[in-house]
Amino acid sequence: MQTKPFRIGTRGSPLALAQASETRARLMVAHGLPEDMFEIVVLSTKGDRITDRALSEIGGKGLFTEELEDQLLSGDLDFAVHSSKDMPTKLPEGLFLSAFLPREDVRDAVVGRTAPTLKELPHGATVGSSSLRRQALIRRIRPDINVITFRGLVDTRLRKLADGEVDATLLAFAGLKRLGKPDVPTELLDPSDFPPAPAQGAICIESRIGDTRVSELLEAINHHDTFDAVSCERAFLGALDGSCRTPIAGHATVDGDAIRFAGMILTPDGSRWHDVEIEGSRTAAAVLGATAGGTVRSKAGSDFFDSWN
Repeated sequence: MQTKPFRIGTRGSPLALAQASETRARLMVAHGLPEDMFEIVVLSTKGDRITDRALSEIGGKGLFTEELEDQLLSGDLDFAVHSSKDMPTKLPEGLFLSAFLPREDVRDAVVGRTAPTLKELPHGATVGSSSLRRQALIRRIRPDINVITFRGLVDTRLRKLADGEVDATLLAFAGLKRLGKPDVPTELLDPSDFPPAPAQGAICIESRIGDTRVSELLEAINHHDTFDAVSCERAFLGALDGSCRTPIAGHATVDGDAIRFAGMILTPDGSRWHDVEIEGSRTAAAVLGATAGGTVRSKAGSDFFDSWN
């Protein structure tokens, strides 16, 4: 019987802490355990410490996970809670994504200062975003807009917006909801026109392969529809060698035994893009995602990817 608290690793941002707290609350309910059986351990990551440059310039997705994964591998943590879209497609040997919580809203949110919607922003408006996908999709819709890199905590970005540094910013609606700010957006973008990042809106839990005790603990809160959908999206990302250095969108939906996926790749300036749709059995979710990645890569041709480098 477990007598020591389970140690839950997380980053220290308000959003990361909210996600870790939600995970703890779900585990308490699922297993009838008291709060003191779970210790939330806060670690600072390289991605948290370097905020003055785009992620694509300092190494991509692993920036938010490396310190947590080191402590998972050493046994100092029992499991770690992440935003799924921050996760590299290749994890360190010995670790895996063991569970996903029920997915939040996948849509991107516009927070406008000079106009409420992307289409209504004035000609030549400045929009702040840290995501290459969002930057490319904005330029695809509105080539006249000046898109600048805009990093930092959610509250930091909202303060910069209020101070007049930009006309608007884009954030994940899921994060705003988890922070208790569902009324902040001035527009919610339709995923069919402005597709989300693979795994957007999903909280994942990373743990050690072969740690049966922890795997059994986490299985009780694993949301299987989210697990299969995100597995499909991450396989698409993996087939395209996706990281924070590439504008890639992808969204899978589960309906009974079926799964449907739509994905897109864009050049950073948004002037060229290729999309793909595929559906099949959810038991082959990862295979479908990888197949979609191969299909869109073939459609695009090798010269398309040269623009990413």
